[in-house]
Amino acid sequence: MDKIDIKSLTFEELKTQIEEMGQPAFRAGQVFRWLHGKGMTDFRRLTDIPQPLREELAGRFRAVRLDLEERQSSRDGTEKFLFKLGDGRFIETVHIPSAKRGTVCVSTQVGCKFGCAFCASGFGGFVRNLAASEIVSQVLFLRHDLGLHVSHVVFMGMGEPLDNFDATARAVRILNSPRGAAVAARRITISTCGLVAGIERLPSLGLQVELSVSLHAAEDGLRDRLVPANRANPLAKLATALKEFSRATGRKVTLEYALISGVNDSPEAADRLARLAGRLRAKVNLIPLSEAGVAGFKASPPAAVEAFRQRLEQKGAAVTIRRSKGGDIRAACGQLAGRRGA
Repeated sequence: MDKIDIKSLTFEELKTQIEEMGQPAFRAGQVFRWLHGKGMTDFRRLTDIPQPLREELAGRFRAVRLDLEERQSSRDGTEKFLFKLGDGRFIETVHIPSAKRGTVCVSTQVGCKFGCAFCASGFGGFVRNLAASEIVSQVLFLRHDLGLHVSHVVFMGMGEPLDNFDATARAVRILNSPRGAAVAARRITISTCGLVAGIERLPSLGLQVELSVSLHAAEDGLRDRLVPANRANPLAKLATALKEFSRATGRKVTLEYALISGVNDSPEAADRLARLAGRLRAKVNLIPLSEAGVAGFKASPPAAVEAFRQRLEQKGAAVTIRRSKGGDIRAACGQLAGRRGA
């Protein structure tokens, strides 16, 4: 019989497993803290648990551990990590430090099936979903094995989190648990290219996680080209789902908008975006394009970015400019591809 993937279990699921083993419920808390609060993956080292139980745990469960293949550091302090999974596949994870926070950008899939026009993650196609344990382990490795400060987690790495909804939801619950990593829900952000079915399910988590949408165009024709998922999730349907998410959770949505020179940075594009943001009462996050090797796409120059921002503000939109970090090591938005650096 295959062993159970213990790091994919929520605390309540682990508690059920421990009780089925004839153990008192408090043992589940001890095991969960070792796994997620301390990053331990070797059952033999759970020192406050009796030896017979350690052996039984090792026989019943497996604890996923990632292998670090490469670590790259950017001039701006950002670091990118290439992890090898148990099946030999690779994913990338990014750590972005600042004065008071440490943000981990995690991957949820090997590759991506949605093919956004300027995102490197889908260039090689879709391979498979990650298990919740593989998602969580990215955070745990950086915090416990490398000693990095982790206060925020963003699901913005390789893959589409809502296409791997169940594992993403499990990972959020596990990371949020006060018995483990204890990352506050409002410090967890899920980013999506706009999958309506997944957005509609998010309120069922019962957690006030942040939601951001990779929008990049506020009219269907252009968005169909930039974000092919729009063809099945057009803006009218997406807007309805986002309104309901905000109503159900009380959280404002963030519209991510990568500015591409001559493509989506015109005054008319700004006006359309401002109208959509106003209807949704959403925040707008402008991101100068991080070029990922796509012919014909160039980042809007600084003057165009500033003009676009001013136009949005004149139309009443709440807007910020996010400077993507780690571009010199291909760790910025849209650049992760799960491969070794040059």
